Amino acid sequence: MTTTTPPPPRIIITGFMGAGKTTVARALAARLGCAWLDLDEFIAARHHRSVPAIIDAEGETRFRELETAALYVALTTDARVIALGGGTWPVARNRQLLAARGCVTVWLDAPFDLCWRRITASADVRPLARDAVEARARYDGRRAYYQLAAHHVSVGAGQSVTEIAAEIQAQIGLAAGD
Repeated sequence: MTTTTPPPPRIIITGFMGAGKTTVARALAARLGCAWLDLDEFIAARHHRSVPAIIDAEGETRFRELETAALYVALTTDARVIALGGGTWPVARNRQLLAARGCVTVWLDAPFDLCWRRITASADVRPLARDAVEARARYDGRRAYYQLAAHHVSVGAGQSVTEIAAEIQAQIGLAAGD
């Protein structure tokens, strides 16, 4: 009788805009030798338009519905590491879905000032962070939800992506290629 090794747990990266979720997810997947995806990019590809375009045209409430539907589909792909959008994790049904699927969640806890510097330095349009006051209120409101993640990784300006990915790998207890 042949036994098959179960796949490694699916690792979910959450945190605020500009925390480095996409970059860290890519680096972590490379370390683990597995596929990864960015949920916002996945949504944009599924709907043939950018996340900002969806939010601007249909509003945040409709976007969150599309996001949850995309998360269900993303969990059927071969991606073992998934970078969520900053507002995915605070939605209760998304947290419940990820828990029911046995996903391991990691919060990239970056200070607001670092996130804001990255947001303003980026060419990406962030419709939910149009100004510092609005973004700070959203950041403060989401922190209580981010703290519900199973793992917590502090992110500082001086840390490399490699260091952050290695810390996640160590916290979860996965070897390369797991």
